[in-house]
Amino acid sequence: QVQLVESGGGLVQAGGSLKLSCVFSGFILSIETMNWYRQAPGEQHELVASINWDGTSRYVDSVKGRFTISRDNAKNTLDLQMNSLKPEDTGVYYCNAQSLRGVDYWGQGTQVTVSS
Repeated sequence: QVQLVESGGGLVQAGGSLKLSCVFSGFILSIETMNWYRQAPGEQHELVASINWDGTSRYVDSVKGRFTISRDNAKNTLDLQMNSLKPEDTGVYYCNAQSLRGVDYWGQGTQVTVSS
């Protein structure tokens, strides 16, 4: 089992910045990829950013150049630095870990609201 706890959401004006953090614990050696998803009201989950165990990262086109995903293996944390935020970035952001066997683990989510 892997446990994930997010923090760092909040209300920010358009153009502002927020940093989300996810602390993970448990059987972390089983984790292959860690991700940040978001869910806007009335929408499905959207994969925002991913980082593999070798440090390779990927982003959805809409956040490229604005968001940065990073992982600190010593502290067992996954961060998402979000800059130049837009109202369309509003949603609940979830930390996700995928194991080598394809099992998904989820945090409880943290709300991000960007006002125009």
